[in-house]
Amino acid sequence: MPDETAAAPGKTPRAIILGCAAEQLSADERRFFAAAAPVGFILFQRNCRSPEQVRELVAALRGVIGRSDAPILIDQEGGRVARLRPPSWRLYPSAGRLGSLPDPRAEVAVRLGARLMADDLGNLGITVDCLPVVDMPVAGADPVIGDRAYGTEPNRVTNLARAACEGLLEGGVLPVVKHIPGHGRARVDSHHACPIVETAIEELSRSDFAPFQALAAMPWAMSAHIVYRAIDPTAPATLSRQVISEVIRGVIGFDGVLISDDLSMHALGGEIAERAERALAAGCDLVLHCNGDRGEMEAIIAAAQPISACTVERLARAEAMRRRSASRRFDRREAEAQFEALLAGGRISELGTP
Repeated sequence: MPDETAAAPGKTPRAIILGCAAEQLSADERRFFAAAAPVGFILFQRNCRSPEQVRELVAALRGVIGRSDAPILIDQEGGRVARLRPPSWRLYPSAGRLGSLPDPRAEVAVRLGARLMADDLGNLGITVDCLPVVDMPVAGADPVIGDRAYGTEPNRVTNLARAACEGLLEGGVLPVVKHIPGHGRARVDSHHACPIVETAIEELSRSDFAPFQALAAMPWAMSAHIVYRAIDPTAPATLSRQVISEVIRGVIGFDGVLISDDLSMHALGGEIAERAERALAAGCDLVLHCNGDRGEMEAIIAAAQPISACTVERLARAEAMRRRSASRRFDRREAEAQFEALLAGGRISELGTP
């Protein structure tokens, strides 16, 4: 018997990624998401209790929109930003702790850690991880980035972020470089207020933009809710056609899937529907809404358009990269032993095991 809650075959997805409320979908949510037809979904700690439960939830989310390859996202960075946690999953060290290891140990550890994370996610059916954080905090910056960053020197951050991307891709998981074109100078938390960066474009190009430029071939990136006065003093990057076209697509050269950071963050002004409209008009491929609030999602759905032909092509290119890069050969036990030896050598003990 056909699933009455599944989206109609051939229905063009809307340019949105949505979150769900709990560990299982209610009948009402199934009907709602089937009608909404988002490109995919994002999971949070509220959605993740055990491996079997998450696998069932992932299958249900894909089932209601009728697309078995729909991207399922998660923020699994390690450290304080980890949606999968003990006792069911390992807790990995933060990027900052891994970045404190000496070279070449740091690069190997970052890659191995990302490969292990990809194994965790792949076993659940999750195909996109919002990692790595490519931002470089400066003195006086708000701690919202802090140890989520690999460091403060562009070449080192580039090398470690690339290692994380490669580890995820080897495990069949797409990385999302964030927060493009750089969140490291924000002096307030964009979850609560809009950061304004006064730095000259020459300095931004030399430092903040450089790691993103080096990683421009990566498949997905997430925008920053930050105003860069030297580029567009009127709007944060997520809502700025000028920042997206001239800097992200232009100077940096990123041509992958560009997804907004969460639309419900207070850095963005205006009603939630207006935020969605402006982000898509500015050049974001997809808009992200995380908290599962029904009223906000309804407003976004009313405002969001079907994905463009260009976005379809970018999503297809990313999925092809994911399939092409995945390695069949992986010994979990061997990788864990090597990873733990690297951490022990650097006196890093921030590990949790199931």
